[in-house]
Amino acid sequence: MKTSWTKTRANFKSPLRVMAQFLHRSRENKAKRCAEIKDKLDECRRLLVEREVEIERQRQETREWQQRAQRLESEMRGAQRSTPLLPPDPPLGKHGYGPRMISLAVNLARVVGLRGSHRVLKVFFDWLEVKEDVPHPTTIRNWLLRVGVAAMREPIEQSNDWIWMADHSNQIGPEKALVVLGVRAAKMPAPGKTLKHEDMRVLTVCPRTAWKTGDVAAVYAELAQQHGEPRAVLTDGAVELREAVECLKSKRSDTITLPDFKHKAANFLKSLLSKDERFAEFNTLIGKTRTTIQQTELAHLTPPSPKQKARFMNLKGILDWAAVCLWLLNNPQAEARRLVTAERLEEKLGWLRSFAGELAVWRECQGVISRGVTFLNEQGLFRGAARRLRTTLFVNLTERVSRRLAKQLVKFVVDAERQVNNGERLPMSTEILESTFSIYKQLERQHSKGGFTSLLAGFAGLLKKSTPESIKQTFSATSINDVKQWVKGNLGDTLTAKRRTTYHEFKQAVGRATILPATG
Repeated sequence: MKTSWTKTRANFKSPLRVMAQFLHRSRENKAKRCAEIKDKLDECRRLLVEREVEIERQRQETREWQQRAQRLESEMRGAQRSTPLLPPDPPLGKHGYGPRMISLAVNLARVVGLRGSHRVLKVFFDWLEVKEDVPHPTTIRNWLLRVGVAAMREPIEQSNDWIWMADHSNQIGPEKALVVLGVRAAKMPAPGKTLKHEDMRVLTVCPRTAWKTGDVAAVYAELAQQHGEPRAVLTDGAVELREAVECLKSKRSDTITLPDFKHKAANFLKSLLSKDERFAEFNTLIGKTRTTIQQTELAHLTPPSPKQKARFMNLKGILDWAAVCLWLLNNPQAEARRLVTAERLEEKLGWLRSFAGELAVWRECQGVISRGVTFLNEQGLFRGAARRLRTTLFVNLTERVSRRLAKQLVKFVVDAERQVNNGERLPMSTEILESTFSIYKQLERQHSKGGFTSLLAGFAGLLKKSTPESIKQTFSATSINDVKQWVKGNLGDTLTAKRRTTYHEFKQAVGRATILPATG
């Protein structure tokens, strides 16, 4: 309900004039405040416009930076595709490749072979999208030969503590290569560690068609004149290698001959088992089993092929195979026999059950040899070695034959130990030399079944890893002509060269095309 101001006036004590003045001032204050608020609103609108302009400018600048970043990223990707990712490697002399590439190719050849190194480099460069030429296998071969000849020509210090390791490597044909590695007793690895290839020096690689004691003695004498008479010569027991040491004793009476422990252990094992009729029967049955299951569903259980030349040095593989097969026979739930019926397994491999007792004896003998080889590889020969070896070999021996073998090995080390001086430690294993032969045959690939080729010149380059610095030194001191002279002076006409001559003469005589054998 509305009320007239004239009626409500009576409720105010102030006169009408005062109230009119109050209301007038109130209206003026309100108008003033409205004007101030309007001014602030105008200022805020102005600032808002300025902020929007600034934001738009920043957005534009951000878009420009993003576009620039995209252009730089695109340019960088293009630069990566067009610029090699390889480190700087300027060509070495007149070669088309630098020392980094040469050392890389040589080191690869030591591991995967000549053609393999070429393929590895090609695959790797393709993956990196590097547009670089990959050296040809023949080029890598020449590099390796230069490294090998240079290694044999490196000066070797004169010393009275050299230990030589000598052995023959032979392929088909009459040629045998006498290889002598050397290591100084002062540079033997610490006890518990085995010799490595880089610890050894190749003293000579000498191929000949005949090696009698006098021939070996002449090589020994030449090496002694160059590097000093050795303290010891370690051989696998070959008569000509062992007896030739006598020529060194005329100038140094304390030079000793050490037989290889593993070869000696294999000889002891052979003397124990070669007359065992059950062992002969076991080998016969293994041969029959190999021929009857290698093309069947039992092919994964084919026994390993024997190595006739060193059968008793490689017996462990056969014994491990027999242990696996016996386990399968006694464990029907094994996954390995899932697709083989029990009757079929018994038919082909059940004969192993009758050899369970003998296999236990033979495995124990093999365990004695393995522990002995490990001990001599890691500890070497020293005063007190036989006593420690006895403790190692007689662990958990229950069979009479294995205990007899352990006694023979301990006595063998006792006899060798008598030649060693107090505080002296010498190697008694040629495994490092045998592994070097294996590396060389792996490098030869299929040519290891043929006669020696010029690749023999690179033998000494297989022991030590090449570096860019060593490649520079090698190539400055050894040329490809030096390699040719070494091959001509040591190999002459190789078996491969003679074979090619024969095929060539036949082709000319018959007058029709023939397939020439691959070169080595």
